[in-house]
Amino acid sequence: MQDFLTFKTFLTPTLLLIFYYMGAVLIPLVSYSIAKWIKSSYFKEQSDSLKASITPKQKRIVITITLLCFLCMELFWRVLFEFFIAYFDMHDALMHLSQGA
Repeated sequence: MQDFLTFKTFLTPTLLLIFYYMGAVLIPLVSYSIAKWIKSSYFKEQSDSLKASITPKQKRIVITITLLCFLCMELFWRVLFEFFIAYFDMHDALMHLSQGA
């Protein structure tokens, strides 16, 4: 408890894991909702006419690009949180070394 109150032990690494998993689930859902809202609010006529004229090949291309964007988004989210966690691990290692000296 003393280490926590003197900021020698951080609460943030535990919170980072919680926020990572929340973001990994919520970011794609929120992104999809925002894209759907923008499409229905601003591009309704274009969307309806495009659906009638799209070929199966074009549909596969759009699905592939969407999946690649999803994977890149999740990968970036993971790398960002790995960086934060590594920062706190380095802090813990340096604190351990300074206490041993």
